Order: sequence, then C-alpha cells, then structure tokens
Amino acid sequence: MISAFRELRLAAGLREFGRYCKLLYQALRSSTEFSTYRKNLFQEFVKVGYESIPIIFLVGIFTGAVMTLQTAYQLDTDLYPSTIIGSIVVQSLIIELAAVISALVLAGKVGARMSTELGTMRVSEQIDALEAMGFNSVSFLVVPRITAGILMFPILYTTAAVFGIIGGITAGAVDGILPAAEFMEGGRAFFFESDIIFGLIKSFVFGFVITSIACYKGYYAFGGAEGVGNATTRATVLSCIFVLLADFILAALLL
Repeated sequence: MISAFRELRLAAGLREFGRYCKLLYQALRSSTEFSTYRKNLFQEFVKVGYESIPIIFLVGIFTGAVMTLQTAYQLDTDLYPSTIIGSIVVQSLIIELAAVISALVLAGKVGARMSTELGTMRVSEQIDALEAMGFNSVSFLVVPRITAGILMFPILYTTAAVFGIIGGITAGAVDGILPAAEFMEGGRAFFFESDIIFGLIKSFVFGFVITSIACYKGYYAFGGAEGVGNATTRATVLSCIFVLLADFILAALLL
C-alpha cells in the first residue's frame, strides 16, 4: 500500500515536471514573437523592477545594518582589527545575502502576483478566450513575465547590495562601532570582482526560478478562487525551496 502510494506520488511529480518543461519549451519557442508581448514586457519591467525597489531598499538597509551589529558583537575582541567587520559584511552581502534574501522576499511579492494574475485569467477562461481569438497565450502572458524576471532581478540584487553596504556603514557609525572609512577599508581589503559576477549569476537564476514556477502554477490553475489561492501558495513555497536549492548548487559549482 505504501509502495503504491509512493509510486503514485512519483508519477504525479514527474507529470508536473513534464508540464513545467513543456511550458518552458513553448515559452522559448515563442520568445521570437516580440511584437506579441512587447507591451506586456515593458509593463512587467515596471511591476517587477520599479515597484519592487521600495521593499528591496528596506531589505538591503536593514540586512546590512543588522549584520554589522551582529558581526561587531561576535568579534568583540582585540584579536581582530575593527576593519574586519566591513570585510565580513560587504563580502557576505555581495556573495549571499543580497541575492538570497531579496529573492525570498520577491518570491512572495513578484511570484505571488504573477501566479494570482495568471490563475485568475485561467479560471475565468480569459486564457481560453485569447487562444480562441488566435493569440499565443504563452507568448502574450508567460514570456514577458519570465523575461522581466531574468532581466530585472540582477538590477534588484545590485540595489540590495548597495543599500546593504550603506546600511552597514550607517549602523556602524551611529552605534559607534567603527567609522565609515574603516568599514570601507575592510570592505575593499577582501573585495574581488568575481564575487559580483557570482552574485549576478545567482540573481539571473533566481529570477528565472521564481517567475517560471509562478507562471507555471498560475497558467495551469484550476478550481475557481480556491484553486487560485492554492496555486499562489504552492508557487511561493516552491519558489523559496528551489531558490535555496539553486543557491546550494551554484555555490558548489562556482565557488
């Protein structure tokens, strides 16, 4: 009985993965139809990028500030120079925190919105109406959302990293931990251009993971309002899980 249940779960998982890959293949084939999704693409640039800047600003500022205070608390000893705080905070933000924390926040904001929008269109038969009118619904609805995620997430990552460093400098100066000059001296001491490249690669991957999962769950939603809610919840949870999984795989491969 348990074995049969596991086989059914495995079959369902493989079927879901197959539909996900099929949707991505259709999106890739439809990406050349720029005239179909041009207007939607610029609208998604605004929704994914511009409208996310306030939350990314807050995430960056407070992440940098809290990490500076906690690092100073853990290194409250004369064994290390105070500049080491700046080194740890800056490198941690660039390599890990600015990308991962921003992605987890955006999974709940951007991913949930996309899933809800597409799910509502699916259960209200708007997607069926588009296809009946001759529109390629994947090109019109899915491609611009995934493209906007891939292109805008690196910009949001950069914003989070910059404001995280500003938050760290401010917290250190206001709390009297270390002056801004010493913070930046430590940050420059262990700064490598490859760290930024690694962070940008992460943001590209995270943008794709979040938007593709959200579009998939929304595009195939069913069951009315309750089904849309379930699809949005599953999209958010799966996005967070696969962001963390992708983070581990990228670290293992590239570091």
